[in-house]
Amino acid sequence: MTEAADPPLTGAPWLRLDKRMLLVHPVTELVKFIPVLIGTVLLGTSSGNHLWSLIPLALIVLFALTRWFTTSYRVGPTHVELRTGLIQRNKLSVPRSRIRSVDIEADLLRRALGLAVVVIGTGKTADREDKFKLDALDARVVPGLRAELLAHTAESAAAQSISEEITAKPARPEREIGHWQPIWARYAPLSLTGFAVVAPLVGFAFQYGLGGVLFESRAAQNIENGSVAVIVLAALALVAAIVLVVSLAACTRYLATYHDLKVLDDGRTLHLRHGLFTTRQITMDLARFRGATVKEPLLLRLAGAAELEAIMVGEKPKLTLLPQAPRAAVERTLAELLGPRQGAADSGSTVQGSAPLTPHGPVARRRRHTRALTPAVLITLALYLIHLGGTELSLWWLLLPLGVALLGAALAEDRYRGLGHTVIPATSTSPAWLITRSGSLDRARDCLEAPGVIGWTVRQSFWQRRSGVATVIAATAAGRKRYLVIDIPLDEAWPLIEAVTPGRLGDRGAAGVAAE
Repeated sequence: MTEAADPPLTGAPWLRLDKRMLLVHPVTELVKFIPVLIGTVLLGTSSGNHLWSLIPLALIVLFALTRWFTTSYRVGPTHVELRTGLIQRNKLSVPRSRIRSVDIEADLLRRALGLAVVVIGTGKTADREDKFKLDALDARVVPGLRAELLAHTAESAAAQSISEEITAKPARPEREIGHWQPIWARYAPLSLTGFAVVAPLVGFAFQYGLGGVLFESRAAQNIENGSVAVIVLAALALVAAIVLVVSLAACTRYLATYHDLKVLDDGRTLHLRHGLFTTRQITMDLARFRGATVKEPLLLRLAGAAELEAIMVGEKPKLTLLPQAPRAAVERTLAELLGPRQGAADSGSTVQGSAPLTPHGPVARRRRHTRALTPAVLITLALYLIHLGGTELSLWWLLLPLGVALLGAALAEDRYRGLGHTVIPATSTSPAWLITRSGSLDRARDCLEAPGVIGWTVRQSFWQRRSGVATVIAATAAGRKRYLVIDIPLDEAWPLIEAVTPGRLGDRGAAGVAAE
């Protein structure tokens, strides 16, 4: 979104946010400045003047109240405009034709007051202060406002007025293509979200003396003076406690974030609804949908689960559609997304994102094993040099490179098994799809729509040129921008490009494909 010095002239009136926000913003601002308030209370207590703690409190509340008087917006026939700021006035103007998503959020306090937050997205990443955010509006008017702002995504938007778009039914009935179940919380500990929640809390606690209390305690001293068995049992108990805490944190976050999640499709927009304490409603224009990514980290894969993310133009690379869920549920939602946009159920066929993949051959396998065995070779060489230096080493040290070699070989084989690609040809109701997969510990299967590919790169490193393989990169304006087909035989690279985007190679490339 850009700042507009002279917003477009419209006949729409300027509106203010709901007055009930005067009860919300002082609370939210006070929460943000809790460290400042604690500092002023301590200062006032030490100095004997308790007014020091009241002055910042009054200033924060006053600043929060001024937001209602200094914020106004209007929805015109061509633009949506927002004015904010007390000392420095900001004006944002967004063409309605550029609006691609309208997100709705409401935490417990706003829900209790019947309010909601509306965030308008244009497909362009904006700074935090430049986001078009209406906080807060009456929750009863938000659905109509969202329908009005997204009216241009309908095929009949040019022929109907705004009021007709609000009351008109979608192009086809909204159908559910994915939903969440509470039992799926068992998959949450298999990701790193629990560590992300617990690690900052543990670090904060150790910073303020928890480590000293633990290590100087009588229990810690008894362990240090105990036998090896006691130390081992204590270490195992500590690991089990950490795993338990992390698992509980991951499950709690999972349940609170994705409670009652539903993925709804009406043929022109995707609607996501989820959240326990803070509810979120996300609406995405399917005209910007370019594919999906199935995330399969090692632990999730072993448990028969996966995650599903959307590839959208102008949106953040990670846009979760389904969190950790059974692979069957992910594949079912993926098939619905990759099917014809006018309704896979009506066409009688869907595109299967789990189609068999073409392996990349013995050269790709050899390259993975060579890379995986390199650390073991380097460790062995280092031990040999230490031995030549006159240091006597026990034969037990040989177990180190041997263990690294065995782990590397297993990892290399798994990486090769995860490597593959395929092209699903276009039909009368669906475009062609490029499906590529790679990785082991963090495996991902990307399904990219052929019309979304805006360019190709065939890259060869020094060793790839001598092995006769290449990495094909599909460039797109969506998601991560670059999607790789790694270590494909060079003589298969050009036919792959021609199969996904026929005619994109030009005469020279077409001649090369024909010759092959």
